[in-house]
Amino acid sequence: MRGVDDSSVFIRTRLRFAPAADGRLVPIEKAAAAVSLAPAPQPLVIWAVSDGRPSVEDQVLGLAEAVARHTPAHIERKVVRWKDKGFARRPTWMQWEPQKHLAPDADAIDGPWPDLWIAAGRATLPFSLRVRRWSQGETFVVQAQDPRWPAQRFDAVIPPRHDRVRGKNVIEITGAAHRVTPLALKRAYDHAFETFESLPRPRVAVFIGGGSRRFDVSEDRARKLAAEIALAVETEGGSVMLAFSPQTPEPARDIITARFNALPSVVWDGSGEDPRTGFLAAADYVLVSEDLQGMASQAAVTGAPVFVLKLDGYDAGRRRFHEELEKLDVARPFGGQLYRWAYEPLDETDRAAARILRRYRDRDSAPAL
Repeated sequence: MRGVDDSSVFIRTRLRFAPAADGRLVPIEKAAAAVSLAPAPQPLVIWAVSDGRPSVEDQVLGLAEAVARHTPAHIERKVVRWKDKGFARRPTWMQWEPQKHLAPDADAIDGPWPDLWIAAGRATLPFSLRVRRWSQGETFVVQAQDPRWPAQRFDAVIPPRHDRVRGKNVIEITGAAHRVTPLALKRAYDHAFETFESLPRPRVAVFIGGGSRRFDVSEDRARKLAAEIALAVETEGGSVMLAFSPQTPEPARDIITARFNALPSVVWDGSGEDPRTGFLAAADYVLVSEDLQGMASQAAVTGAPVFVLKLDGYDAGRRRFHEELEKLDVARPFGGQLYRWAYEPLDETDRAAARILRRYRDRDSAPAL
């Protein structure tokens, strides 16, 4: 008498049955139907909160959008502005009842509270420090940049590595979070395709700041920058795409613009639609002044060589940031020549977002104490 082949019975059983939610084996067709009828997970509600400054808002929206690329999410932009300067000047710990002091054009900051609160800027701190309590611990609070408060007051802090913020819930990144992605670059290039294609290559994107407490562009420095960059571009037979920051001194703008007018160029005067993402997308080389951390961080996504332009002034934090980029072979000091090298594009915003989401989910899955 032949014995029963147990393995074949096991295989047939696996093909025909599957475990139901209560652990019973049910025909596989019914199991599949039960799965298809299961409700889809609710999208996360994310608030991206800032004081409305473009450079700050760019960071919180960039992190929120990066989280949304990992999981379904609904993002709400929130801007905090105060109606009186006296309240704005108070130390954060003295800014009690902040809702009562919001300006009429500010967004309402009140419940129902989001799943994720992602904020940046001093104006957001009176809310960021209280949202966990107001939401009874339901809202996961993320503060970008260095909040200058103990990191444990938040669920996660996302500072630049060069700020040297420490804590178990600190997620350090190189540079600043932002909204530039490969898809955003492609869309920006396509949007102004004819303009970029008309420029001779190599196309050189130039971003110049200055006019701040630590960095400036004197007229003498502007002449030297304009002459060095123009000579390098002329030597290569290329073109320039130029943008200034809003704080760049007017005399420096005029000097640099006048010199670049002799080249094939596109100059953004700060009015109208912002073309800077398109400049990055079209660039064969990127030149960025040493004070513009956000632009250097965005340029690092492109894979194009990034050259750092020296201004008048010094900041130790910015120097540490540039040293990070140099170690990663993303950026090098500009010495008057354009040349190529290859590096792995940085995607620090997406990396930080993945860690935020993991910590959010780990918190929800942790056993109650």
